[in-house]
Amino acid sequence: MSLLPEQIKAMEYLEQQGSRRSAAQIAERVAASFRAIEEFLEEVSEIEARAHGLPGEWSIQEVVDHLVVTHEASIVELLADESPAGGPIPAALQSPDPLAQRWPDLRAALKRVQGEAARVLRAAPDCPTEARAEVVMVINVTREDGSVEPVHWIEKLDWKAYGIVFRLHVLDHLNQAKKVLRAVRGA
Repeated sequence: MSLLPEQIKAMEYLEQQGSRRSAAQIAERVAASFRAIEEFLEEVSEIEARAHGLPGEWSIQEVVDHLVVTHEASIVELLADESPAGGPIPAALQSPDPLAQRWPDLRAALKRVQGEAARVLRAAPDCPTEARAEVVMVINVTREDGSVEPVHWIEKLDWKAYGIVFRLHVLDHLNQAKKVLRAVRGA
């Protein structure tokens, strides 16, 4: 199967910004993305978090729920140093009822799990390993007609590339949450 140019670019990015970076650089870049989303969420009310501002988009609460459950699973994979028997973490993983938690509790859960992920990354040795974890990669590809289509595939990543995926994942969902909040606020 041949890769699309966007897939090749994504893999080159993970190589350059993940696999070839120091453990300290990865830990700092990931921690900065964690701080960015936590600071953004401080300004989001519970009513705004639960609102569905855009058709076909998750609410901000559903986005945060997704980050909590995927980060929890990702930490387990990083610590286990191997892919789980059940396959990679699904791209759209959420808890059974993403709107069940109180907004302050969900924000606290995100802060807790991101803190744990940051600790794991800061403690990681700065050396390559043979361990690889499968990740469901998702990128948006602009088609010739101007439409945007998500492309999914599974890739086995070393721990540094896997670590930098935390950053990309958070930044992607931060942008999604900002777009939803603008719609909710009518801006």
